[in-house]
Amino acid sequence: MLDYAALNALAAVVREGSFERAARALHVTPSAVSQRIKQLEERTGGALLVRGQPCVATQAGLQLCRHVERVGMLEHELREALPALGMGGDKAGGERVTVRVAVNADSLATWFMAAAAAFAAPEPAALLDLTVDDQDHTAERLRSGAVLAAVTALAQPVAGCNSEALGTMHYVAAASPAFVREHFAKGVGARTLASAPSLVFDRKDRLQARWVRRICHRNVETPRHWIPSPNAFVEAACAGMGWGMHPASMVADAVREGKLVELEPGSTLPVPLYWQQARAAPRLLERLGAAVRAAARRGPHALA
Repeated sequence: MLDYAALNALAAVVREGSFERAARALHVTPSAVSQRIKQLEERTGGALLVRGQPCVATQAGLQLCRHVERVGMLEHELREALPALGMGGDKAGGERVTVRVAVNADSLATWFMAAAAAFAAPEPAALLDLTVDDQDHTAERLRSGAVLAAVTALAQPVAGCNSEALGTMHYVAAASPAFVREHFAKGVGARTLASAPSLVFDRKDRLQARWVRRICHRNVETPRHWIPSPNAFVEAACAGMGWGMHPASMVADAVREGKLVELEPGSTLPVPLYWQQARAAPRLLERLGAAVRAAARRGPHALA
């Protein structure tokens, strides 16, 4: 029989990042958390955590965290079906269930929060733990067991998961009118792009490179500003720092007001997005999926 007090201690350390914060969340002492995890590691015969700042789970630790989270969601369903069981004292971890999801930053900044709010409002016993990663890499989080569901650019289902198309996020290459006059007066091409500063979200962001390759039919190295915030990214473009790839819905007002202009009107870059989650998903995760699908298909930032 698994020791769910120990499993919950492990999940809390991974979620909170330290033994001290996990202890506060569980209302126990740090030494109690440490002892529970030590006993669990002795039973499994290997390390479940990499101690550090923050503490992170090993592959075996992630598998156990995923298990206890699924058990928590199943017991949440059982409490709904049998209210007489009450809300406390269950061995899977108390009153609230945390659902870990990976999502790309542009979705989070545009349409995804509507899904999160729609899910959270009628689910007081459920919490969301959102991990931000590039849409080309969120599936890796799902594959490793670090999350239970993901918004991803990967259409092929991860092993054990379903994949459903959400729609397409369209990106436009845009910059301030002054920046375009200064750097692209002679047109947008390999020579001008090689000298004009670009805006890049992080080291995983390949959108600018993909758009350049489409326009120039070859790779072109561009000077880069690294700006890992969708809102700051738009502000930097409006301020004339560089050109970048922006979600069309996010900069529609700025383009309409003349704060930004497209480098090549009509040359949008489409990025299809998918929702992936476990095939035999607990009802709580299915509800989140329903909220995600609804938010992706309606509202001012709906995917095309």
